[in-house]
Amino acid sequence: MNKCNKKEALSALKDALPIAIGYIPIALAFGIISKTNQLSLLDCFLFSFMVFAGASQFIAVNLISSAVSGFQIIFTTAIMNSRHFLMSASLSTKIKSPRKKLLPLVAFGVTDETFSVLATKNKELSVIYSLVVNTTAYFSWVLGSVTGYLLGSFLPDAVQASMKIALYSMFIAILVPSMKKSKEVVILALLSGGIHTFLNFTNFIPQDNNLIISIILASLLGLIILPKEDEGEVKS
Repeated sequence: MNKCNKKEALSALKDALPIAIGYIPIALAFGIISKTNQLSLLDCFLFSFMVFAGASQFIAVNLISSAVSGFQIIFTTAIMNSRHFLMSASLSTKIKSPRKKLLPLVAFGVTDETFSVLATKNKELSVIYSLVVNTTAYFSWVLGSVTGYLLGSFLPDAVQASMKIALYSMFIAILVPSMKKSKEVVILALLSGGIHTFLNFTNFIPQDNNLIISIILASLLGLIILPKEDEGEVKS
């Protein structure tokens, strides 16, 4: 590795460390939840190693424990992760002189957090920088998941059961800051919860499909409710 690449890698590692540290407690929770829901250690490892989708992994484990069909699990998590197509496409325009064969690796490692680091850089990105940021976060998540699963073997049953609220806590932690900044987000959150509650109580459609329908309808409402940026407006 030449001096320029080494400098890029060290800079990326420094920028990615806060993300990696922040991932550890959530990854631990995922590992414990995997243990609680009777997944094997290998299943837990492969979930994080091959999927690497954070909230979608929590959703998938919850759906698996509810005996939902494989198609519905895949479809639900695919909808949740569809935003990654846009994030990866956006980053591809910022990477200078890309080695095209490495772009799929960069895209695989994109999360909401790594995207925020990469997208806010006021310069073109190197492949080395992008890969180190993503990879640092990735290994933190995988290691945390496996560690959480192993810890689950020693924790009391009551503690393991209490970890099932980790998913809801994580979503609340993501949602509340946005709700504080925007009344539109508050309205959208209430409408989304109302849709899911209505579908659950009315049995208007099979309950296994409630989450999928709620996500689709909430997304459509978001397009209508959330304000659009004016063309040419530059984000701060």
